[in-house]
Amino acid sequence: MDIEIFPHRLLSADTTEKLLNDLEELDGVKRMVIQGQRLPEDENNPDRRVITILGEEVDLQVKTGRVLMEIEREGVIDDVKDICEDLLPFGYNIHVGTFIRKQKTVTDDIKYGESVNDLPDEMVGLTDQNAQLSERATIIKKKD
Repeated sequence: MDIEIFPHRLLSADTTEKLLNDLEELDGVKRMVIQGQRLPEDENNPDRRVITILGEEVDLQVKTGRVLMEIEREGVIDDVKDICEDLLPFGYNIHVGTFIRKQKTVTDDIKYGESVNDLPDEMVGLTDQNAQLSERATIIKKKD
């Protein structure tokens, strides 16, 4: 099951960092994707910086406009709402649906060629097919 968190405003780097860290601590979250406006590679931009998620440094390349999550059960939505209430006082919407692809597509076959079989299952649906994989996705493994 997928859900989409759609904040009523674009999120700053600090809010994005806090939100992702709090969401990653929830049981039942399989994977997350943040989407938004691409930030220019300008050193003076305060939102284009390295954030820390579960102890790993991640280069924040977008101004977060929505967060897509794959969750294991419906009960996780209530926990997500509690976190959003604390961190997004300006408002947000949560939608349930299918937002992250689960299977490799013809586009993946064309982009990656024979190496499409080397694409990890957890990466399917997380990247822009027009971008290099190494530039567009960071996998953060949960500590067991």
